[in-house]
Amino acid sequence: MAVRQADVVLVGGGVMSATLGMMLRQLDPSLDIVMVERLDHVAHESTDGWNNAGTGHAGYCELNYTPETDDGDVAIERALQINAQFEVSLQLWSYLVEQGILPEPTSFINRTPHQSFVWGEKDVAFLKRRFERLSAHHLFREMEYTESPKDLEEWMPLVVKSRDPMQRVAATRIRHGSDVDFGSLTRSMVKWLETQPNFELMTNCPVHYIDQRDNGRWKVRVKNQKTGELIKLETGFVFLGAGGGALPLLQKSGIDEALGYGGFPVSGQWLVCRKPDIVEQHHSKVYGKAPIGAPPMSVPHLDTRIINGEPALLFGPFAGFTTRFLKQGSIFDLFGSVKPTNLRPMLSVSKSNMDLTRYLIGEVFQSHPDRVESLRNFFPEAKEEDWQLRMAGQRVQIIKQIDGGGGKLEFGTEIVAAKDGTLAALLGASPGASTAANAMINVIERCFPDKIRTPQWQGRMKELVPSYGQSLVNDEALLTKVRERTLSTLKLG
Repeated sequence: MAVRQADVVLVGGGVMSATLGMMLRQLDPSLDIVMVERLDHVAHESTDGWNNAGTGHAGYCELNYTPETDDGDVAIERALQINAQFEVSLQLWSYLVEQGILPEPTSFINRTPHQSFVWGEKDVAFLKRRFERLSAHHLFREMEYTESPKDLEEWMPLVVKSRDPMQRVAATRIRHGSDVDFGSLTRSMVKWLETQPNFELMTNCPVHYIDQRDNGRWKVRVKNQKTGELIKLETGFVFLGAGGGALPLLQKSGIDEALGYGGFPVSGQWLVCRKPDIVEQHHSKVYGKAPIGAPPMSVPHLDTRIINGEPALLFGPFAGFTTRFLKQGSIFDLFGSVKPTNLRPMLSVSKSNMDLTRYLIGEVFQSHPDRVESLRNFFPEAKEEDWQLRMAGQRVQIIKQIDGGGGKLEFGTEIVAAKDGTLAALLGASPGASTAANAMINVIERCFPDKIRTPQWQGRMKELVPSYGQSLVNDEALLTKVRERTLSTLKLG
């Protein structure tokens, strides 16, 4: 069996691998890169438009990124961090559009106002305080707040139509929010990479074996599902960007840094409406507050989506419990991920999160009328027959070992890298795809430390992401300059 030598092997054909492949190709065109994907085409699991929120998570409307503190204030640090990270993605996409690498921006990103909507005295007071705290910062200076029925009728007509006029409501809005079709974006990036020398895409090729040789290089064995052929790859660097499939592969790698990690899988569903007369009446993303006990990615929202060029309205996501790590995975995924090294953290998390488990199982058993009743909080006139249920993607939340051997359920994304820099994996869920560029810069800095310090890579990185090495959270002038360009290039202004 011949061995295919490569500089980089990217496992998984989603937005993370595509972004890393694109950045490495821009930094050093001589790198030999192989992308392996177990399905017959790329961007078909968590990256696909139907499988994620597509919000372009920027902290504008997601209330779970700004929790209320014990003293009644609102913590905004996470929203600032996520917003700055999304700006990094926008800069990279702007560069790729300007270079003709990515097609017309409307094929993957469209201006869609980001709005938050709440009802009841307590939540209105929270939203007003959130607005005051965020709008005082330059990243959120364009945020608007209203309790006016006239404004709300203009901002979100479906949401306020036929609502009880005595119910106290409030909303915030950022007009330059976006809807991102990460599936189309990823397919466009991979399509361009395939035109380049030293890049190979292998589809229908799940990874069966991964092991580090004595010389530090990695052996990766994949099996072509169509031909039955076993393919041996040998590489200096492996990236595991396989969504829910990254954790089992990380465990197979045997690196010390993987010890203690576990996964908590969560499934999702959307209510979808494609009726033109309804879809045309709503053009924004409207996020509310999550029910008590719900995981953060279950914050309810009524979204305008443009997926593969087709507009639709999505409401949800409705979470559910599953043992699969991928939408097209196995019911044994969760059980197979339990190892002696992560058993205690996983048992500790399952014991301390019984309310979450009960919530997820309860979600699974909801009827169609129950789900439409939830939708009526956002669209009072919603009719059951106008909405269909559709499966969303799988998410695997991180279970992390803490001091004392117990475990903690982490919501967010995390990069796990081998100390020698030869392997990295991306674990976790939201804000995920929106912050892909920032996450992959992190991978490059940790796994290519000598190269990223060279003047060539430094200069090239600043071309890809002009704010590289500087803080958009702290530098208002830089943010103004960067945002002016991205809103114009990506047609979001």
